[in-house]
Amino acid sequence: MCAPPRPDRTAPPFGTLSPPVAHEDATGVLRSYRLGRPSEIRPVAEGLLNRGYRITTGSGRYFLKCYVDHVTATRTAITAQHRATRDLHALGLPTPPPLPALGGRTVTSYGGRLFALYPWVVGRHRHGTDLSCEQSAELGALLARIHGALKEVCAPVRQPAGHATADPAETVRLVGELRRRIARAESYDPFDELAEQHLAERLELVALYRHRRPAAETAPPTGWTHGDFHGLNLLYRGERPAAVLDWDKLGVRPQAEEAVRAATLIFNDRKTGVLDLVRVRRYSQAYRAYGAASPAQLAAAVHRVWWERLNDLWMLQWHYQRGDHRADPLFPASAGQLAWWCQEYEQILDTFTN
Repeated sequence: MCAPPRPDRTAPPFGTLSPPVAHEDATGVLRSYRLGRPSEIRPVAEGLLNRGYRITTGSGRYFLKCYVDHVTATRTAITAQHRATRDLHALGLPTPPPLPALGGRTVTSYGGRLFALYPWVVGRHRHGTDLSCEQSAELGALLARIHGALKEVCAPVRQPAGHATADPAETVRLVGELRRRIARAESYDPFDELAEQHLAERLELVALYRHRRPAAETAPPTGWTHGDFHGLNLLYRGERPAAVLDWDKLGVRPQAEEAVRAATLIFNDRKTGVLDLVRVRRYSQAYRAYGAASPAQLAAAVHRVWWERLNDLWMLQWHYQRGDHRADPLFPASAGQLAWWCQEYEQILDTFTN
């Protein structure tokens, strides 16, 4: 069974990454698998939560994952993620399970950190706008199948009375704090200028739409979700998805909201954030065709994800509150998408529900 649900987070939790894995540390981890000394250790493009390495040994290539986030990197949580991916894989879904070490465990502790080893999956990432309409539909169907399968392999979920939504008063307070940090900065660069413009716009949007705050009881049905379903966690081999990766945020949430959130991350213009609504419609139609959500449930999900984005400032919090600039490249498109979504709300709602 999967682990008990953890509180959802719009953004990855605050914290710092530990230093990269040294060659000798990777060698120490691999002793638990009897794969021999690695001939190559190459960092994989770093994510926001954990670290990954391509390992080459005499027996083949592998992916070594080092869990470093203090919220998600617990042995209990990781073991639950591994169990879920193994069971999903057994049901025919592209979720590569981790390799067992000596003794059968899939979580290895070394040097105060936790690791897991996977077979290397050959494939490439593809942005949603590079997919055909048929492939967009296949992706929606894949997410629907995952949501259905998680119900089979994870613990039963008791439907909550509702999910609280962001408080616009807190958003206004946070905007003020971020603006003061910009004003106190020793230098002023183009990122600061864009951030300042966006924060002023955000205050206007919150004031304009604060009366549309969703009630807690409007949340779509809750179930187990991947938690971070987007293009960088999908590998394609040829025309088909070969692997759904990074299950660190496996948890209980409204599933239709994950479907909406994933579409906004996968099918956006990487400069402006504007969605390719033709592909989103095909994706959503396929998701609904599998019985994963009704049009009314997706409508509620669209509204709640829109409200979440209206009150979400995690990228600027990372930049100004913790001095972490890893999310900076994502900010222009994210800011653009919110402004566009407010303008085209009805069109976007129709795309997801018809």
